[in-house]
Amino acid sequence: MENAELTDLVLHRVGRKSEEEVISFSKEPLVLSEKLKFTLLKYFLSAFKSEEFYVFYHESDIALNEVFIYAGDIFENPGNIYGQSVNLAKHLFEKSVHPKIKSGEFYTAYLKNCVVDGITTDAVGLFKSENKDTFLKVHSFDDGFELESDNGININKLDKGCLIFNIEKENGYVVAVVDNTNKGIDAQYWIDDFLHVHQRKDQYYNTQNVLTLCKNFVTNEFPQQFSVSKADQIDMLNKSVKFFREKENFDMKDFTNEVIGQPDVIQSFNQYKQDLQKEQEIEFSDNFAISAPAVKKQSRVFKSVIKLDKNFHIYVHGNSALIEQGTDDIGRKFYKIYYEEES
Repeated sequence: MENAELTDLVLHRVGRKSEEEVISFSKEPLVLSEKLKFTLLKYFLSAFKSEEFYVFYHESDIALNEVFIYAGDIFENPGNIYGQSVNLAKHLFEKSVHPKIKSGEFYTAYLKNCVVDGITTDAVGLFKSENKDTFLKVHSFDDGFELESDNGININKLDKGCLIFNIEKENGYVVAVVDNTNKGIDAQYWIDDFLHVHQRKDQYYNTQNVLTLCKNFVTNEFPQQFSVSKADQIDMLNKSVKFFREKENFDMKDFTNEVIGQPDVIQSFNQYKQDLQKEQEIEFSDNFAISAPAVKKQSRVFKSVIKLDKNFHIYVHGNSALIEQGTDDIGRKFYKIYYEEES
């Protein structure tokens, strides 16, 4: 996004409908200096670091998704940005009904020279600032200094945002989303209610889904169906991550043969996958290009540590055959570890 250019910006303030607050509309787009444009671009774009993308949708007809329609009109005629920013602010206000939702400044921006999937295109940016920080101002005089405090927006902390890229309109556009303030299910109004987007089914989505499937199977199903130790579970998790890190493309059959190996465990894994597909309506692709960013993110939740009471942690990074579990004559549990060198 380093070459992105901010060409138009409209600012309104959206109150909380649940508290009977109102919308304060500006009369026209903002006039910005080049220095302020640079500052605002940093504020708007620096939070978008993930390669996880979304698309607009609607249960019956995409033409009923308000943000999709308003953004599309802006792309067709950027001069309509003010009028559509009013419609977007009204739509956001109507969705601000949960008591945890905060009022805040709502920005509608038009951006040029944005790059997504290697394509340079325009984007409509929607951003909301909800939280204020306290800042200190220092004034110097001939005989000393003076301090005063003020409240303002921290440009390093974007609260909510989305970038709607002008590509793949037929699929609901490509959309990047940020929500750093409300993580609870009861406060997902920005993603679910206002934008009404779901994750794009691309290589990131496929990689993320299969890695999550592997983790859940090894953690929950594997020890219930088979007599396995914690070390065996960690070993399979490590093999799963290793497979994804070393391959460019994923093949489900190759994965089960190389990582799981045992026919009865493979059968259990496939059954677990089928059950999840039916129960949770999740799609698992058998063949896809692996997304390295998705592997990096998901591998953080793959735990490779055995916690023993409050005394010891054993980190297992390699061959689980070098660790044995047992119980001594008086009933104390133990692990026996084999190694060649101590560092």
